[in-house]
Order: sequence, then C-alpha cells, then structure tokens
Amino acid sequence: MVFQERHKTGRLDLEATEMAIRAALHRAGAAALSRLLQFPVPPDEARSVPCPCGQPAHYQQLRTRPVLTAVGRAVVSRPYYCCPTCHTGQFPADRELDIENTEFSPGVRRMQALVGQAAPFDQGREQMQVLAGLEVTAKSVERTAEALGADVAQREQKAIQQALQSPLPAVVGEPIPILYVQMDGTGIPVVKKETVGRPGKVEGQPAHTREVKLGCVFTQATWDQEGYPIRAPDSTTYTGAIETAEEFGRRLFREAWTRGWSRVHLRVVIGDGAEWIWNLTAEHFAGALEIVDLYHARQHLWEVARTLYPNQTGPQKAWMKVHQKRLLDKGRIEKLVEVLRSLRSRNPEVTKKLRTEADYFESNKQRMRYPQFRRQHLFVGSGVIEAGCKTVVASRLKRSGMFWTVRGANAILALRCAYLNGDFENYWESRRAAIAA
Repeated sequence: MVFQERHKTGRLDLEATEMAIRAALHRAGAAALSRLLQFPVPPDEARSVPCPCGQPAHYQQLRTRPVLTAVGRAVVSRPYYCCPTCHTGQFPADRELDIENTEFSPGVRRMQALVGQAAPFDQGREQMQVLAGLEVTAKSVERTAEALGADVAQREQKAIQQALQSPLPAVVGEPIPILYVQMDGTGIPVVKKETVGRPGKVEGQPAHTREVKLGCVFTQATWDQEGYPIRAPDSTTYTGAIETAEEFGRRLFREAWTRGWSRVHLRVVIGDGAEWIWNLTAEHFAGALEIVDLYHARQHLWEVARTLYPNQTGPQKAWMKVHQKRLLDKGRIEKLVEVLRSLRSRNPEVTKKLRTEADYFESNKQRMRYPQFRRQHLFVGSGVIEAGCKTVVASRLKRSGMFWTVRGANAILALRCAYLNGDFENYWESRRAAIAA
C-alpha cells in the first residue's frame, strides 16, 4: 500500500513505511515461531509423566493454544497429559516455555513488567502498542506486573527469612570508607478495605492512606573543595514496602549487609526524629553514627517560632535567625533545650507544644552535633531518601485517581526497587535458570 502511494505521488511516508515493514516482519516472525512451537507426539517410552498426586499422568493428545510473543501472536502445539487417578491435566511444555497459566510469552511479560513499574497501567498499554507493536490491555499489564512483582517480593522475603535463621556471610570486596543508611515513610492512597479500623490524621476521621516505609543505602565518594560530601555515582539502592517497622528493619538490614556493611569503616544512619527510626537503628545498626536530618531539626525549630509568634512572619524570622544560627547549626543543643524549657505561656496548649519540642531536641542532642559531622565531611541531611520517596514511591503510586491494595502496592514497589537498583536483569536470569533446572 505504501509503495503504491509512492508510485502515485512520488513521496514516501517514512513512518507509515517503517510501521508497515515492522508489522510484516512480525507476521513472518510469528509464523516462524509457530513452527518452532510445534512439539511432536512423544515416543512410547515418554508417554507418562509424574502427577502431583503421586501417580503417573498419561499422554492424551496434542493441543494448541495462542500465545502473544514479542513478534506477535503465535500458536503452540504441545502434548497434553492427564492422570486417571485424580483427573488432573498438565502440559509439561508450558512449564518448559514459561507460559503456564498465561497467554503471554516471557518476552512480552518482561515488557509488561518494565512498563508497569514505571507508569500507570494504561500508559504501559500505550507504550507496548507504540514501541513494540503489541496490542495488550491495561488490565493485562497490571496483572503481569503485579504477578512478577509479587514473585520478586516473595524471593526477598525468603532471603530475609534465611538471614534470620543463620548468620549472614560476610560480603567479600574492598573496604568501604563510608556507607550511609537512610529511612523514611510516606503515605499512599489505598482502597477502603485496607484502612478498616485505622484512625486517620484528623481525629474522628478514617484513614485514607497506608505508609510505605522506604530505605536507601549509598556510599560516599569524597568531598568537594568546600568540604561538602559527594555521593558515589550510581551507589544508591532502595528497599521498601507497606509493613511493620519490625519487618522493615530486617529488610533494610539485609540490604545494608548485601551492600557490604561488614567491611565499612564508618557507618552512618540519617533520619528524622521519628522514634521508630532510632529504635530500628538500635536493633539492627548498633554502633553506627546517628544523625538527625538538619532540615527536619530546623522545621521543628520553626514550629517553636510559629507557636511563639502565630501569624507574625517578622518576629518568627528574627527568633529563628538567632536560635538556628547560634544554637542549632552550631550543635549547642543543650543550650537550645535550656532556652526552650525557659519559655513560658499562659496558654496550656502552647506550653505543651514547647515542652514537646524541648523533649525532641533533648532526646536527639547527640545526633545533632552538626559542626562535628561537617568536620568529618559527612552528610547531615536526608535528601537522598526524601528524593527516593518521590522517585520510587510518589511518581508511581501517588498519581491522581490511584487507589491501591497493599498486595498490589507492595508488588509494584518490589518490582520498581529491583529495576532502579539494577537487579531486574539478575531476577530475570535467576528465574530463567530455575525454569531450566
């Protein structure tokens, strides 16, 4: 058709031509692949296979089915076996080809997983059509991405459980000068059934979100001429899920261990002042240097300023200029606590707020020695994990109109972390090896 158009007009629509050629090549490829997928009738000595019930299943006939492959729709013809005892049927060739209980080839499922972890499922469907010339539904992208993500998550849980049952082996390699662990939490919208019985942020209102706990591990390369630290390129890996703090602690420790925790000279944990973060640090990262994110600490100081001078921007800034520059940024936390405890108010709510903030700085004073940390050329902010909350979680799971189940969100998170960490290809290779075995 495109060649006829050029013959008539003398012009060539390149895009139409290349798409037409791609479609023709797909048809030819699908035809060739269909021929390769024609399994022969098994010989007499191979007409029985083991059945899960313990009895042999016997060959019945060759059966065909369509499979969407990377070159289009192909047809596979393979032996069907049925057990006369339990009447369970099976197709051993489907397991061999990794197409059991799915209409998509491994290559197509790999594409669906990649687009599904990166963008909304309907956008993934569009990308499959435009980039690969394959027609799939948004629902199939969703089901495939979540199924593969659940498999990634299951393998992670298995590794975590194995680590609990036996000591982790030391990771061999060169010594690591400085390794950081950061952690934070961010809420994602979920369906109603996932928040039953959970209080919301507003008293008397139900919850509408569930918290994803996200952790990251990275190394420091060096520091610049002004003494500010520089993160090692491509050294950041992520792990996270909607789970309890206890479960997340084991998850993050395993990630740190696989990154070489046992051969690090200086271990650093950075987080905000949330109690669960430092509880996990005490349990799993004992001995690490603990740092409260400087910018969170400043936010707490701003809360004090706003409490003292509500709706008075000028006095707030003036108070902050003195107490941030002279006390907080200089690591004089004992003096700052003394100042906060000396403040008085006739309003009991204000008094309570001031006491709470004083307690915050008191309990974190050793984690706020910022001049000392800067002299060691260390990071004093949790910007890496905060950026991770946006890149890993928010950009995929917090878009307009999205509502997740916990299972679905955790599956996509596992898949997304595997991809961003550069582990997706390793997962796919290990999956292929397991099928071959």
